[in-house]
Amino acid sequence: MFNIGDKVVYPMHGAGIIEAIEEKEVLGEVRSYYVMRLPIGDMKVMIPTSNVKDLGLRQVIDEEGVQRVLNILSEKDTVMSANWNKRYRTNMEKIKSGNIFEVAEVVRNLMRRDQEKGLSTGERKMLENARQILISELVLARGVKEEKVQSMLDEVFA
Repeated sequence: MFNIGDKVVYPMHGAGIIEAIEEKEVLGEVRSYYVMRLPIGDMKVMIPTSNVKDLGLRQVIDEEGVQRVLNILSEKDTVMSANWNKRYRTNMEKIKSGNIFEVAEVVRNLMRRDQEKGLSTGERKMLENARQILISELVLARGVKEEKVQSMLDEVFA
């Protein structure tokens, strides 16, 4: 399904590059795994090739997708529940979906809320996680450094 060198996104972890496909024995069973390097945090993840669909592994977005993400981030109107618990659950579902456009909505909504009212510790942590997922994909989609993407996001919310 994927090949060495492919840029892919692993929901809840972010974007990375498949460096190898290896056979490993785990609990007495030999399985094939993608070895994915996540450039942000310099972490390696092993993903069973048989679980790719269930885990939501997908290709990194193209330039058209990047433009759509930037448009979502720059939208001024956001609709969020006033109830903290409902808002948190909704945002967590969007992050877990692996859909970069939904992750961009979470980043936008939480950044706007932070500017207006501030965030709780839980929502601040969620914002950081969503931002890292978003940044990791934009870094690979655009082929630029993490700092460039961070400054691009800072400009959108300035």
